[in-house]
Amino acid sequence: MFVELHYPESLTAQELDIYLANGWFRMGQSIFTTNFLRFKDKIYSAIWLRIDLLNSEKSKTQLKIEKLNAKFRVEIQIANPTEQHEELFSKYRESMTFDAAPSVKNLLYGHQEERASLRIYNTIEINIYDENKLIAAGFLDLGEKSAAGISCFYDPEYRKHSLGKYLMYLKIEFCKQNGFHFFYPGYFAPGYPLFDYKLDLIKPRLQYLDLVADAWISFEEFDSTRIPINLIVEKLRILSEILDSRGVKNDFKFYDFFDADMIHNLNGMGLLDFPVFLFCFDIDFDSPLLPMVIYDVRDEQFHLILCTKVYKSIFEEAPEEHYNAFLLQISRFLYTGEVVEEMADVIEMYGQELLKEV
Repeated sequence: MFVELHYPESLTAQELDIYLANGWFRMGQSIFTTNFLRFKDKIYSAIWLRIDLLNSEKSKTQLKIEKLNAKFRVEIQIANPTEQHEELFSKYRESMTFDAAPSVKNLLYGHQEERASLRIYNTIEINIYDENKLIAAGFLDLGEKSAAGISCFYDPEYRKHSLGKYLMYLKIEFCKQNGFHFFYPGYFAPGYPLFDYKLDLIKPRLQYLDLVADAWISFEEFDSTRIPINLIVEKLRILSEILDSRGVKNDFKFYDFFDADMIHNLNGMGLLDFPVFLFCFDIDFDSPLLPMVIYDVRDEQFHLILCTKVYKSIFEEAPEEHYNAFLLQISRFLYTGEVVEEMADVIEMYGQELLKEV
């Protein structure tokens, strides 16, 4: 699946290492993975990152930021968020242009108070003080040989001190000093610059999780022309153009609910998690089954499928090229092929016959 969410009752250090190595990240007391993100009605690829800490050296940027903040006091301890943290986070949250958790405790423990008491993660906090004033804080989950940076926030009045980056470097140094092999800063989203700062941390040791190869690869080999969401869109656009040229009805759509499995009450239902699809044929939208084509970058093939409408949406109708009328679930695979012209042939010549057999 492209999107998954787990609610483990407990999590060993070794298990956290395995989750992190497979591109997962904590959310409250749950843990999730996703390969796609949506910001302001646009879908991006989530590219998971990690830093190989073995034999890594401080960069000129790190040395510069450490010197800039040398006058501040740093304290590292087991995570125990206080009212000071909440006040600082609230101030930071008001200055941000993106949606953040409502509180530090919500960020770490989620909405369910009974889960907060479990505290399945071994979390530490790094606090930065200007004399006795808390001006920045960051949280870090520890595995056996890996650690994940969960959050950093700071007083906007100290913006010129690059405290967000400073906290990241402090986390990395803590990991190196304690013998960790990998540090996981989360993901970045090509084309959405908010997370690009992660790419500058320790460039020579930065790796990304390649969705197609299912392997960690040096970021120096990252190919911006092979971004998964762009490939999916390109392949389906080509198919749409071929069908248009043959007079075959089709409709390109971004699917607004590709990440519905992240919602607690919908988790585990196996909902459609492809962010883009192509409606084909003369569709009866009142039918419980909808035929469409998806493209999977992992097997590099087109799939003609039938989807079942599961829940009717309560939202207003989506803008053009978006679909949000129903939550969908894959019912059946009708045909699979890697050649776009071949898929167009099947849809044009045999599609209706395939539907009659359902």
